[in-house]
Amino acid sequence: MTVVDFVRPERAVPLRLVSGRGHYEQVVRAVEAAECSVWIATANLKELFVEDHRVVPGRRRGGRRVAHRSMLEVFDELAARGVELRILHAAPPSGPFRAGLAKRPRLAGGGLALRVCPRVHLKAVVVDGTLLYLGSANWTGAGLGAKGSGRRNFEVGVLTADTGLLDEVQALFDRIWRGAECAGCRLRLRGCAAPLDGAGEVPRPTPASAAGATSKRATDGAAVTRRRRGAPRRDR
Repeated sequence: MTVVDFVRPERAVPLRLVSGRGHYEQVVRAVEAAECSVWIATANLKELFVEDHRVVPGRRRGGRRVAHRSMLEVFDELAARGVELRILHAAPPSGPFRAGLAKRPRLAGGGLALRVCPRVHLKAVVVDGTLLYLGSANWTGAGLGAKGSGRRNFEVGVLTADTGLLDEVQALFDRIWRGAECAGCRLRLRGCAAPLDGAGEVPRPTPASAAGATSKRATDGAAVTRRRRGAPRRDR
């Protein structure tokens, strides 16, 4: 077996099962409250909207309709606070996602680091190195956003703070992120557009394309270590 192909011994792991809107309430809310870092792995990457409960002048309070805002706006606020944001994805981001990103210079300039690998199919979210989501949901409105009960996807996953699982998943994420699997990837032989190890011609990232963009805050060769609450190591 290779570094990314393994089966770990059976052991007891504390976890919570989440389904449906539970993804939004537990996963997205945790991302909104992040203090240090957010790592997201997803096959599909699309615009995602969240409920906006902020007090805004001129907005009537107590109404039945709930205001919404783009998750990119939330990411922009997190980046302004110094939170490290990484998204590892397979398919090119949706048009609305790219358009929203282009309107936010802080994110487009490196505040939101994006890397693309067509082999990525895992769905994971790691918040502050202390909370892990593993499940079926992509980073899309139908998968994790605030869509109504009759519109969202049927998704299921687990949440855990288990340090062993956190270490394993972060190590796998980081290995893919820095291109450690690129040398032996058969897709490279077919002309991978942007190998993550930097070997070969890599298109210059732009806010419009977003796919394959690399933040200055996320450098290659970063070793993943166990991250305790409030102090995940930042790779710069």
